[in-house]
Amino acid sequence: MAINPARTTPEPRFARIASIIAEPSRARMLALLLGGEARSAGELARAVSITPQTASTHLTQLLDAGLVSLRTQGRHRYFTLADADVARMLETLASVAERDDVQTRWDKPAYKPLKYARSCYCHLAGDLGVQQHDALITQQVLVKSEGGALALGTKAGEWLRGARFSSEAVASIQQAAAKPRFAYGCMDWSARRDHLAGVFATKLLAHYLDCGWLRKAETHRALAPTPRGVPEFSRLFGAAFRQ
Repeated sequence: MAINPARTTPEPRFARIASIIAEPSRARMLALLLGGEARSAGELARAVSITPQTASTHLTQLLDAGLVSLRTQGRHRYFTLADADVARMLETLASVAERDDVQTRWDKPAYKPLKYARSCYCHLAGDLGVQQHDALITQQVLVKSEGGALALGTKAGEWLRGARFSSEAVASIQQAAAKPRFAYGCMDWSARRDHLAGVFATKLLAHYLDCGWLRKAETHRALAPTPRGVPEFSRLFGAAFRQ
């Protein structure tokens, strides 16, 4: 009797994760958390237009699957993506899902702010993120090393001080450079080129926000340079900068 291979081959482990992500409300929750900010269950429920009870059920499944993390503060419970691996998975899925008729989609008014600049799990993505990546390599702030990783280059200290990092912050970044996944290229799903990811990218985006050079949109992941930020990015990114 012939043996059906489907009955003897174990189901790929990613099949369960794929089925959890495939549910529309859970997918929208994950997309919202991809912005890098912690959200309460109530905020997530309102954002995806479902009841708190339904949101709680979905979040339990996401927690059980290891896709999100929970932080309790007093009576409040906040959810974030579990880690950078989950964020990279979601960005990769977005890249695959959006590759049909890409230019037409990104020309739509609703998509343009996201294409220009958005947060991707605490680092800068979109066209502005690509500009940052290219500028840092061109200016030898970052240099490519073996395996595709990026390391601090000879101009890093000068550039960081020019970016208004304190001496203490510069020293902290230089110490962090020895850690794994300090800086690396991450394929941007709208630009189809690398933006900067890793510990360094997270520090840069936090700094831009703290300085008031970028502002966040209220309802999605889009970021936009402020009037104060435009000349700063033009100075720091040089010829790579485009509004």
